[in-house]
Amino acid sequence: MGGMKPRLPAVRPPVFKGRLHDARTATSIGRLLGVAIAICFGTGLISHYLQHPPGWLADYLPSRPSWGYRLTQGLHVASGIAAIPLLLAKLWTVYPRLFAWPPVRSVRHALERLSVAVLVAGAVFELLTGLLNTVQWYPWPFSFVPVHFAVAWLLAGALTLHVAVKYPEIKEHWSRKSTGTLALPAADGPDRRSFLTGVTAAVGAVTLTTVGQSFTPLKSFDVLAPRHPDHGPQSLPVNKTAAAAGVGRVDASTYLLTVDGPRPYTLTLAELSALARHASVLPIACVEGWSKSARWTGVRMTDLLRRAGAPPDARVRVTSLEKYGSYRVMEMGREYAHDPLTLLALTLNGQTLTPDHGYPARIIAPNRPGVLQTKWVTRLEVL
Repeated sequence: MGGMKPRLPAVRPPVFKGRLHDARTATSIGRLLGVAIAICFGTGLISHYLQHPPGWLADYLPSRPSWGYRLTQGLHVASGIAAIPLLLAKLWTVYPRLFAWPPVRSVRHALERLSVAVLVAGAVFELLTGLLNTVQWYPWPFSFVPVHFAVAWLLAGALTLHVAVKYPEIKEHWSRKSTGTLALPAADGPDRRSFLTGVTAAVGAVTLTTVGQSFTPLKSFDVLAPRHPDHGPQSLPVNKTAAAAGVGRVDASTYLLTVDGPRPYTLTLAELSALARHASVLPIACVEGWSKSARWTGVRMTDLLRRAGAPPDARVRVTSLEKYGSYRVMEMGREYAHDPLTLLALTLNGQTLTPDHGYPARIIAPNRPGVLQTKWVTRLEVL
C-alpha cells in the first residue's frame, strides 16, 4: 500500500453555460465578417498596386474614373472599421471551443484549429495596424506597408482554409432554420435576434461616425474619424506639413522647375505661372481613408511634356523639394502622365497653394492615391 502513487484527478474542460455560443449564431456573424474582410482585402489590393505597381503594370493603371481611388480606399477603411465589432462578436460566439477537450481529435480537427489560430491572429493584426494607420501612429519597428500587405495574403489563405474545413457545418447552419445538433432551442431565437441586432447597430454606429471623412454628405456625423474633410489649410486636410517634410520657405524669386527630356528646359515660377492655365475638379484621396474634392488650377502635364519633346507613351518621374521620405520621388505611368486632367497645380480653390499644400507647385492627377500627388515639385523627368 505504501508504494502506490495517488491517482490524479481527471482533466475536465470548463463548462460554459452562456447561451448564443452556437454554430448558427457564429455562422450568422461569420457571413457579415467574411463580406467585410473580402471587401477590405480586394480594395486593399487595389490600393497597394496603385501605390507600388510592378514595372509591367505601371503604364496600364487607369486614370479614370477620376474618383475611383476615392471610392475604393473609402470602402477599404470603412469595411476595415466595420469588421472590428464583427470580429469581436464572432470571437465571443466561438471562444468556448478554444477549451474543447481533447485539443486535437483528428487531422481535420487539427487543420481547423490551425486555420483558426492563424485566422484570428491575422485578423487582429490587420485590423489593429490598419486602424492605427488611419491616425498615422506606428508603434512598431517594422515598415507598415509591406508587412500589412503580406499579412493580408496570410489572412486570406487562412480564411480560405477555414471555410473549406468548416464548410459542412457552415452549410448546415447557413439558412434561417438550423437543424444541427448545436443549434439553439427555438425559445432562444429572440435572444439571437437581439444579439445580431445589437451587433448590426454597433457596426452601423462606427461606420456612421467615421465614413464622413470620405463620404462628405455624412461629414456632419464624422466624430470618431481622425480627419474631417473641411479641417485644414484652405479647407482641405493635410497629412504632411512643409515643416515635417523638411521644406523651408520656398523663395519665389529663386525657384526653378527643371523638365528633363529630349528638349530639356527650366522655368522660373513667373514663367511657369504665365503658361496656359487649366482647371480640374479632382479629389485628394489619402490611404488613411479621408478624401475631398477641390478645384485645382495649373499647367497640364501633357503641355509640359510635349514642350520637352516627350513621346506620347512616355512616363514621367517627379521629384520633390522634400528632404526625406519614401515618396519624395514618384513615377507616373503614361495613362496618368498624358491624361488632360493631370496638372502641375498652382492654386487650390482659387487661392495660391499654401506651403502645407505644396507651394509653389504640386501634382494633382485623377484616380491617384494622395501619397503620389507629389507636393513641392522641383523636377520632371521624361522616361
